[in-house]
Amino acid sequence: MTVMAERASSQLSVDTFERIAEFAERMDETVSFEFIGGRIGVKKVTNGSHGEIAMWLVFHCKQARPDLTLNPTGQGLKVEAYRRGRAKPDAVLAPVGYFNGRGDWADPAGVLMAVEITSYDSDTHNRDRVEKPQAYAEAGIPVYLLIDRDSLSILVHSDPDPEDGYRDIHVVKLGGKVTLPDPVGIELDTEELKQYVD
Repeated sequence: MTVMAERASSQLSVDTFERIAEFAERMDETVSFEFIGGRIGVKKVTNGSHGEIAMWLVFHCKQARPDLTLNPTGQGLKVEAYRRGRAKPDAVLAPVGYFNGRGDWADPAGVLMAVEITSYDSDTHNRDRVEKPQAYAEAGIPVYLLIDRDSLSILVHSDPDPEDGYRDIHVVKLGGKVTLPDPVGIELDTEELKQYVD
């Protein structure tokens, strides 16, 4: 991003950002923008393995908790402390029907878990490991699940605090069993995920 673009994005209002994001997505389906920390970020198109991980998680969440839906369609969320940020998690877990009629950028009050799957790009560290955990914690999302393909690990963030971020981070190597704490309450055996790491 150029210096001029950085300055422009730091001065954008949320309304202006939403209009830019809507226009860009209408013009090109492969473009998706986020607005976190007062900066515009581009969410890149994912590869097939990334999609397989998301669908694996959808299947296991639905099997364990039929009352919930893991939405992997890029549902936007209003994040950060005062809902001034806009994020598009790789998947969002909420009660069945929660997103019906809520528009492109939903309030996260009913969201139980946000999920990110790392991509192999230069912005992954800052976006998935720093900015998004803080934004999701500020929004009060109870669980943030990061499937980190670089470190071959699953990171379960819980106990969100608006000031400090998530207070509890549990790390499990791919292949191990991981428990997603309440209010999610699902145990996952991640052995199968090893085949989806590029």
